[in-house]
Amino acid sequence: MEQESVWLGRMRGPVRTIALGFGAVVALLFIWLVLNRMVSAEAIGMHEMIRPEGRPLVSLMLYALLGTLFFTSVYLSDFVGMIEQKPEGFFDIVSLVCSRAAMIMVALVVIVMFYEVVSRYVFSRPTLWANELSLWIAAFVFLFAGQYAMQQRSHIRIYVIYDMMPRWMQKTADLISLGLLLLFTFALVWGGYADAKTRFLRMETFGTAWDPPIPGIVKPAILLIICLVAIQAISNLIADWNKAPEHHGHDDIDEIEIENIRKTLED
Repeated sequence: MEQESVWLGRMRGPVRTIALGFGAVVALLFIWLVLNRMVSAEAIGMHEMIRPEGRPLVSLMLYALLGTLFFTSVYLSDFVGMIEQKPEGFFDIVSLVCSRAAMIMVALVVIVMFYEVVSRYVFSRPTLWANELSLWIAAFVFLFAGQYAMQQRSHIRIYVIYDMMPRWMQKTADLISLGLLLLFTFALVWGGYADAKTRFLRMETFGTAWDPPIPGIVKPAILLIICLVAIQAISNLIADWNKAPEHHGHDDIDEIEIENIRKTLED
């Protein structure tokens, strides 16, 4: 039985169809590129895949990849696991979509590294791009994971004193924590905006043989996603403001986690 929709409702089917359509385009283009590389000396390779200027097929491939990633992430965000915090705040859906993108990217890193290991140790033909590509993808996995951890309230929190506070004092502590986070976000953006803008406008590259524009993309992404984390923190505060106080005893946490894991395995 299909799980109940979290937020897409009747749009779940069309979103899945669009994701499959983009995936089919990616698969067809990939097959064509592989076959063309076997018969042509000037075929498109990984060096050209990050340089789409004057190569409409490369641009189409990149757009198809982004479309597949986006719509698949949107579709998967409509499902919430047994041990996941269900969306309650105004920004939770955005964070869930980003978390699903990170989940897909983890699989992509595994595929890239598997290809590199086989190419290097079986065929003695190591690649020039696998390490940089895995670093590039892993950077976004790390950034999106922080946003997802904030949405799930699974970041590091110390409850020893917090649980002893009355509710009004807990709310005060939450406001102070949010204020410190917003101050950190402001300082990071204020100090890093000019450098990130410069790197992005000149699309600064990594300086290797493959030479991907990792600094030119990742540096602005750090500032953007830390802003998303701050917005998610505001969303959490609003969603949790009128909730009853929670207590986080070690025994209770263990029992809940064990029960949720048991239900997940049974399903």
